Amino acid sequence: MKQVSIEEVNNNLSGYLQIAEKEYVIITRNGIPAGILIGLEDSEDWWEELLLREPRFQERVARARQSLREGKGISIEKLREKYGI
Repeated sequence: MKQVSIEEVNNNLSGYLQIAEKEYVIITRNGIPAGILIGLEDSEDWWEELLLREPRFQERVARARQSLREGKGISIEKLREKYGI
């Protein structure tokens, strides 16, 4: 993880995007973290990032996890066994 000031990012955005493909770049304002630059290696990464931040998706994941804790649903292991994966 690399930490740089917003001024540095403004001066060399292209360079920091390349770095962000390999590690997170924490952007600071007055020495305080203000954001994270995340590089995308391909277009599929874009959709994955959007999905992970979608509140409705997060709610579905939380409900599914709760169902599993309550003994409902099927584990990934049983699902693989069922379909021979």
